[in-house]
Amino acid sequence: MKNRLPATALAAALLAFPAASMATNGYFSHGYGIKSKGMGGVGIALPQDTLAAASNPAGMVEVGSRLDVGVDWFHPTRGSEIRGNAYPDANYDGNDKQDFFIPEFGYNKMLDERTSLGITAYGNGGMNSDYKVNSFERFGATGSSGVNLEQLFIAPTLAYKLTPSHSVGVSLNFAYQRFSAKGLGPFAMSGPGQASASPGNVTNNGTDSATGWGVRIGWLGQLTPDLAVGATYQSKTSMTKLDKYQGLFAEQGGMDIPENYGVGVAFKATPQLTVAADVVRINYSSIKSIGSGIANMTVLGNPLGAANGPGFGWTDMTVVKLGASYQFNANLTLRAGYNHGKQPIPSSETFLNILAPGVVEDHVTFGATWALDKQSEVSLSYLHAFKNTVSGSATAIPASFGGGTANLYMSQDALGIAYGRKM
Repeated sequence: MKNRLPATALAAALLAFPAASMATNGYFSHGYGIKSKGMGGVGIALPQDTLAAASNPAGMVEVGSRLDVGVDWFHPTRGSEIRGNAYPDANYDGNDKQDFFIPEFGYNKMLDERTSLGITAYGNGGMNSDYKVNSFERFGATGSSGVNLEQLFIAPTLAYKLTPSHSVGVSLNFAYQRFSAKGLGPFAMSGPGQASASPGNVTNNGTDSATGWGVRIGWLGQLTPDLAVGATYQSKTSMTKLDKYQGLFAEQGGMDIPENYGVGVAFKATPQLTVAADVVRINYSSIKSIGSGIANMTVLGNPLGAANGPGFGWTDMTVVKLGASYQFNANLTLRAGYNHGKQPIPSSETFLNILAPGVVEDHVTFGATWALDKQSEVSLSYLHAFKNTVSGSATAIPASFGGGTANLYMSQDALGIAYGRKM
């Protein structure tokens, strides 16, 4: 029965993932694992559970043999405004669907004193908008509008202690993503000056899925008994095409997952208090369907879906994460954190990003772990991302759509719980 537990928990987590969607650092999660999420997302130099592989696979050999299962309730508030267009000004509420549940799972086994083998499953990122009143109605769209992007990573991970103070690790990331779009009829125009290279594959085609592979590597060093440092790199994950939406995304439906990398430090300031910081870089601009700007739509022969077609125009993002953990007593650990990253949407690119208003920048987090006994524990986390508004430039809406500007806003709350057990 014990041998079946990890497989059963993983199956349950995977069945739940179709409901997962998020957007915190752009469309990536602010952290991975309930403990990390309670500390602003830090984790590169501070492995705390088997979700460590998502931040730095070298940390898995430090957490030992254990099982972790959790879920995060995610509640974003998002919307948009259109001003100065050929039609009257209007506000649009993108919250017709507002509650999402994001599961996580991790299992790790020490093969010997220096080697661990584990598997971690988690929501890497995602984006959702759901406008009951279509945000493009003035341009001829009908029905509700919005998009839904969900990304799941399953990461088998091998970690090894080179010395008692230095560890390395590698995760082979299998990625699965789902996407759907609705109410985008004006972007499916055909004929001279067409908006899409494949008008029948822009909107209202149900859910499409794609898969791909990538790797994450990491190093963790305990430089002194109180000071640890770490570094990690994740390759670009090349995904299969979203064929049902090859007229929307550049490269005939391409939606690869961008490379990202970071460094971290953790310092044990007192026997009870540990402070940590991570700096992470996410290279959104390297993915054409994410980084290419809407100005490309005005280039003759370069419509949506073309090899160099327009995308969301996101820039690269640098994220700073700060966290603290305090051992209040033998059973209770308290956590807090702060996470900041300049949002990736330029003022000139707000029009298409009505669908993906991932503009939050500042997050505060809190968390706690309660030891049930010597082997098991329950952890909680809470996140609040403060409302941020991005005002579009005066020409953010292309002239072919009547000109004007589009403004975006978003705030977020999340509450997570996880159960962990040493095996």
